[in-house]
Amino acid sequence: MLINVSRLKRNATLVLVAAALQLSVCHQAQASDNPFPESSTAFSKLQEIKQRASDLTMKAMDFMGIRYKRGGSTPENGLDCSGFVRLVFKDALGANLPRTAAEISRVGENIDQKDLQPGDLVFYNTLRRGFSHVGIYLGDNKFIHSPSAGGQVRIESMDIAYWKNRFNGARRINDNDTKQ
Repeated sequence: MLINVSRLKRNATLVLVAAALQLSVCHQAQASDNPFPESSTAFSKLQEIKQRASDLTMKAMDFMGIRYKRGGSTPENGLDCSGFVRLVFKDALGANLPRTAAEISRVGENIDQKDLQPGDLVFYNTLRRGFSHVGIYLGDNKFIHSPSAGGQVRIESMDIAYWKNRFNGARRINDNDTKQ
């Protein structure tokens, strides 16, 4: 029996990331941390936001290992950064986002890096121009993206100097931002 070590490592990474995200969500949802009664509108909205973030991050991880292709918008042919983000939002939420990272950077609510939540978009200057790259924030200062030629959809730390030095900003996409 032939074992694909690369696939095994990828699956192990996915399991660890999913477990960490689930642990984070469970920890945040503990009753002692919840200032809202379970029957309140605020509690319902909080649950809805958590589910939306979970849907986005889990859908994003479905595309781990898909190769990068400039201008790519399908898993079969490859994905560039904005093609990846558009596909995740379309599949997870039925949302329509613009085609380029720069155009996407003008949609939604501008948020501070300290306020990032899973499912938010993070933008970088990778081509000597602002908002030339986009990824999806996963939590714990990690994001998932389709990096560049020769690369594949992967998870990286925002603490790496390359990404720290190129951070342009973050956006939170709300349901009413994507109605077209």
